Amino acid sequence: MAMRVATFAQSEQMIAGALRTQAVMAEKQVQESSGVKSEDYGSFGATSQQIVNLQVSVTRAQSYIDAAQVADSKVQVMYSAVGSMTDIITSLRSQLSAATVGSTTGSASAINSAGQMLDEMASLLNTQYNGQYVFSGARTTTAPVDLSSYASSTGSATTADTSYYQGDGEIASVRVSDQQTVSYGVTADNAAFEQVMRVLRLVANSSSPLSSSTITDALGVAETALDATSAVQTKLSNAASQIETASSRQSDYKSYAETLSSDLTGVDVAAVTAELSTYQAQLTASYSAISKIQGLNLASYLK
Repeated sequence: MAMRVATFAQSEQMIAGALRTQAVMAEKQVQESSGVKSEDYGSFGATSQQIVNLQVSVTRAQSYIDAAQVADSKVQVMYSAVGSMTDIITSLRSQLSAATVGSTTGSASAINSAGQMLDEMASLLNTQYNGQYVFSGARTTTAPVDLSSYASSTGSATTADTSYYQGDGEIASVRVSDQQTVSYGVTADNAAFEQVMRVLRLVANSSSPLSSSTITDALGVAETALDATSAVQTKLSNAASQIETASSRQSDYKSYAETLSSDLTGVDVAAVTAELSTYQAQLTASYSAISKIQGLNLASYLK
């Protein structure tokens, strides 16, 4: 029985097959190291657009999260400042209530404290976050309160006066989703702050001893101002709650989109490692066979 020695063409076919196996192995090795099927979107075929859309959604969600975090930090700073303003007006009420009509000592203490509180109030309204004034509206590089002219007169207990204000009327807001924008800004000319400024100036520039009418008027404005500043705090608290809720939703969506994207692009590393082992064994066997075939010749066969 005659046996035919392998031809050149057969040898070339086996080499080509081995090279294809080697190419597949190289691809699997890249997948094993990167954890993804391919870094080329074209390799994903019909799902490539879905993957791109998911990754764009992840980036957009992160931008909303970042914006919400900055806005939330500003709101927290503003809330704290307004809380200190509430403490100021509460302290003034206590001193006014303790100032007996005709008492020089009690009046002098209230007048002196009001002057200090006015400076403190201005400092609170000039609060900055990350180098920007938070109560200036859109004029974040301009201090919203200037007392140089304002503090020199007594003013009126009943007439509003925001001449101290140097900002504008823009109310800060933040977009937290495609459909939702939260307004959270409060400017230093807000009615609540104006009332605090007004009563502090009134008392600070009054003569000692304080008159009955001055004490009565000041207490009336202080009472209204306390309610108003509390309302501002409530507004800020509600804004913070909306911002944090929206940010949490964006975080949840981002995680969901990242998981979907990973499912479409990722590989099972353990499975790929097992495949690599199989291909390695197959490649080793192929090259062994090629080596034996190429070593055959007629002389060797006839021995």
